[in-house]
Formats: sequence, structure tokens, C-alpha cells
Amino acid sequence: MTNEALFLQKGQAFLALQPFSVLIGAELHALSRGHCELHVPVTEKILQQNGFVHGGVVSYAADNALTYAGGAALGVPVVTSEFKINYVRPAIGDRLIARAQAVYAGQSQAVCRCDVFAVMNGEEKLCAVAQGTIARLPDKEPPK
Repeated sequence: MTNEALFLQKGQAFLALQPFSVLIGAELHALSRGHCELHVPVTEKILQQNGFVHGGVVSYAADNALTYAGGAALGVPVVTSEFKINYVRPAIGDRLIARAQAVYAGQSQAVCRCDVFAVMNGEEKLCAVAQGTIARLPDKEPPK
């Protein structure tokens, strides 16, 4: 197995530890240094009253993809420090795809951006654009 395949497999294992990610069926499709692609299948359970994917789920997809891209760029455990999202079109389709990339990675943080697409009949339509700062978690202190 290649290093890239092992990297993706490790990322998928972390995703499996997130109960909400498991609940909505999120899938990590690609992960490499500073890049991530996360998919979310669209089901009735994640729609809002007008039939669009709920904005919170679109936001989740962006946040998780940003964090994976930042963590892959920094090579250490991370959390989202902040992010913003612009919804540009209702998310209507059968799948969401969030593609994120690190645009800057320093010692303690990475700045990342993400495009979220709704896919219907194989056609991707941009539905949100996000940017976030991903912060390195502090090293764990040894037990006293």
C-alpha cells in the first residue's frame, strides 16, 4: 500500500470516530498533503423545509474538509480555530462534495479554503465557499 493510500486510510479511520459524520454517512474520498475531498450523500434526513440540504450540513462538510486539509498540511492533530461560509446557491442534489486545500501552512496554523458542490445527475453546482483557520493542538502534557 502506498503512503498516500495509508494517509487516506488513517483519515478515514478518524472520520469513523466522529458520531455525527457516521450519522450522515460522510465519506473521505481523497486526502493528501494540504488537500481533502469529503462527500456527503443527500438523504431526506438532512433536508430543510424547502427541500434543500440544511445549511448546517453544508457548513459541516466545509468545516470538516477545511480541517482535514489543514491537518494534512500541518501533519499534526488540529482543530478549527475559525471559519466563515458563503452560501451561493441552495444545495439540491444527491450528493455534496467539499473540496478543500491549504493555501498557507505555518508552524501552528493553516489557512484553508473550500468549495462545496451539490451534485445532481453527475453535474456539480457550486453551493458554498468557505475559508478557515486550522490550529495545531497543543502537545499533550505527560500525566503527573
